[in-house]
Amino acid sequence: MFLSTAARDKTPEEDNFVLLYPEQREIDVRYKLTERTQRTRSDSNPKAKMELDMGTMAESIGVSVPVLRFLLCFVATIPVSFSWRLVPGRLAKHVYSAFSGALLSYLSFGFSSNLHFLVPMVLGYAAMVLYRPKCGVITFFLGFGYLIGCHVYYMSGDAWKEGGIDATGALMVLTLKVISCAINYNDGLLKEEGLREAQKKNRLIKLPSLIEYFGYCLCCGSHFAGPVYEMKDYLEWTEGKGIWAHSDKRSPSPYGATFRALVQAAICMALYLYLVPYHPLTRFTEPIYQEWGFWKKLSYQYMSGFTARWKYYFIWSISEASIIISGLGFSGWTESSPPKPKWDRAKNVDILGVELAKSSVVLPLVWNIQVSTWLRHYVYERLITKGKKPGFFQLLATQTVSAVWHGLYPGYIIFFVQSALMIAGSRVIFRWEQATNMALVKKAFVLMNFAYTLLVLNYSAVGFMVLSMHETLASYSSVYYIGTILPIALILLGYIIPAKPARSKARKEQ
Repeated sequence: MFLSTAARDKTPEEDNFVLLYPEQREIDVRYKLTERTQRTRSDSNPKAKMELDMGTMAESIGVSVPVLRFLLCFVATIPVSFSWRLVPGRLAKHVYSAFSGALLSYLSFGFSSNLHFLVPMVLGYAAMVLYRPKCGVITFFLGFGYLIGCHVYYMSGDAWKEGGIDATGALMVLTLKVISCAINYNDGLLKEEGLREAQKKNRLIKLPSLIEYFGYCLCCGSHFAGPVYEMKDYLEWTEGKGIWAHSDKRSPSPYGATFRALVQAAICMALYLYLVPYHPLTRFTEPIYQEWGFWKKLSYQYMSGFTARWKYYFIWSISEASIIISGLGFSGWTESSPPKPKWDRAKNVDILGVELAKSSVVLPLVWNIQVSTWLRHYVYERLITKGKKPGFFQLLATQTVSAVWHGLYPGYIIFFVQSALMIAGSRVIFRWEQATNMALVKKAFVLMNFAYTLLVLNYSAVGFMVLSMHETLASYSSVYYIGTILPIALILLGYIIPAKPARSKARKEQ
């Protein structure tokens, strides 16, 4: 999620240095000077010497200076988050959260990034102050409106594909925080009896102060790449209340979980660097790809998606380490004896859960977990009419919001529409599985659902990675749109062959 302009042609081997987000590829150092000019400037200007050193370092690993600067700031969120624990007093902690996030944004993206962040933050807070009964809806549309405007203005998707840098990635996370805060403040007016559990837990009775609000929005641990969390959790964490309150149990130690997240990040990046030279995204439009047979094309789609996912795993592992070491990632104790601390609030992905998913339905529970939770609480559940069951409309609307959140690119829209179809088709297979008592048939349906999820997910993911309509359709058509036809066929078969709940033997005898 980065903006730059000096892109160059790259060989597949050079793709080894892509470090962030699935669309990012390395570019030439933007501000690279001639050797003679660099030497002259560095001799007379310490700042220029520092730029020269960063330029040399960036060139040595194949990324731009802005990308290197971002990487350094992103990794710096770990020690900065740890330092939060040492800050005394609530007010000081809020100030530290806001200041550290703003400073790292400035160092990474420049001063304009904080101006961009300020717009949705001010709009959201103004809506809460001026018109509480509708502040959630107002903030939702204003926040998304501004985010879409930034996506269009910066053409972020194209920039990310070229390895550029801008602040829209952080703005995406911030937008969700601002909207959830406003909606929860809106929910504070409602009677508790008619609310869902998530609404009861997260609603805000009192308006947060400005410094609390700014600390929540800019808290550096999740500012760059998530995970998204609730205002109420942030306040309780800062004030030492709720699960963070001092009790007879010893305080949870974050160091083991942080180390595990860092090791995971290193493994993910190593795997990505190993795999990416063999699976460049440009291959989908190359003549050699068209010469391959059906199964080889399908396997290449799988490997491209599999490879790209390791970049996400790397990013989320670093974010997880940052949130854990701050203490905010703590989510309670296990039931075991002795009890062990849980860090689910920091978790954004379950790698094995994604790669070995038995059903498409579970993917939102294991991939981009906190954003999926946000979409469920603030979009999906709020579209369900009271007394009625959710249907395909709620699913499609939620996936559409997710697509718009990522950016107005055909590849995003197609991917999330595909996701809605994929999940709906998987539900049909699951209902058929539940409708039989025969163990062998059940296992066959489980295997069928696994293979279906593997095929359709990686087929659909090509759109998310290449973004353009032409490349997406070229990839889909090369395998005869199998990942689109299969879900639609299953949905239709679900109406033709409805699944009836299986009755147990004991119930039959009764």
